[in-house]
Amino acid sequence: MKILYFAWLRTEIGMAEETASPPETITTAGELIDWLAALSLRHGTAFEKRDSIRVAIDQEFAETDSVLTGANEVAFFPPVTGG
Repeated sequence: MKILYFAWLRTEIGMAEETASPPETITTAGELIDWLAALSLRHGTAFEKRDSIRVAIDQEFAETDSVLTGANEVAFFPPVTGG
């Protein structure tokens, strides 16, 4: 699964993307956040701001309780604002 990071998440984690193979027990975007947060100190620090993180699964906006089954790509980014 490709994991993409945008804005301050990219800066905090130190990479724009990575490939991850979470265990089969990880079934939702929220569980993926918890799993990623445990990977390293940088991941943990970035995901501390969990309420300020939005998610997209295969380029579709999603919620943290959205199911990951069959997902190829998950993106994490700050809230989007319009003008």
